[in-house]
Amino acid sequence: MLEHLTTEQCNAKTKNLDEMTTKEILQVMNEEDQTVALAVSKQLDQIEKLVQKVIASFQRGGRLIYIGAGTSGRLGILDAVECPPTFGTDPDMVQGIIAGGLEALTNAVEGAEDDEGLAVRDLQKVSLTDKDVVVGIAASGRTPYVIGALRYAKQIGATTGSIACNKGAEISKYADVSIEVETGPEVLTGSTRLKAGTAQKMVLNMISTASMIGIGKVYKNLMVDVQATNGKLKERAKRIIMEATGADANTAARYYMAAHGNVKTAIVMILLQCSYEEAKERLQKANGFVRKAL
Repeated sequence: MLEHLTTEQCNAKTKNLDEMTTKEILQVMNEEDQTVALAVSKQLDQIEKLVQKVIASFQRGGRLIYIGAGTSGRLGILDAVECPPTFGTDPDMVQGIIAGGLEALTNAVEGAEDDEGLAVRDLQKVSLTDKDVVVGIAASGRTPYVIGALRYAKQIGATTGSIACNKGAEISKYADVSIEVETGPEVLTGSTRLKAGTAQKMVLNMISTASMIGIGKVYKNLMVDVQATNGKLKERAKRIIMEATGADANTAARYYMAAHGNVKTAIVMILLQCSYEEAKERLQKANGFVRKAL
């Protein structure tokens, strides 16, 4: 029942929210937001377990698929769509699925989150396999759409993970790795786009970023697989080469061109003073890890 979920309970600090000044509202929201990172920190061991499973999936050619309804679904899509430009991944490698489809990004789709069968059909559309990882996201931890997705994923043999903002979440029963970030009552009762949403975004950022680092998409703390699809990103790519190698702007630009716009290759060419072909071969043997290629 909803009344037993901490995310649905009344926050004692904000019972007179409508009588507060704007400054007081902002202060209490800020104070409550500061509790979110601490709540996430208590689940780091579980997050680590899920990241390791995602890395293993990527290494065997699998995908990471986030699935949820409402705010949870939108947050999954938000994290997924940032992976191609940030890490140079294929758009299929990390995907976000939301109950009700693309229309649900901007409008509530009535009944979609209560339909377990819809989740099955959505996962069938992306041809889910046992190589993939499916992460169900639900602040309440009890959304039928997400339960249906995880149940089907387990039947297929895919790895399953869950992210909820209540302890003892129903979706945890269907997850190989369950993450339960207890964010507590919201400033605005039941509005889980607030603290719960912030917690979910933090966890999703951790999963995707740490997993990409784990497959060689980062050198030092640099986005060396960035896709330079516009002028700003081309300049960023050159700055990354400069930061990674200590080269000046002209040298970085010259090697960036010589490497056909591939940042990793340019870095290896500069640091080893080798040809484009040798740099490519070294990176291939190192499975894309710049540090191992050097």
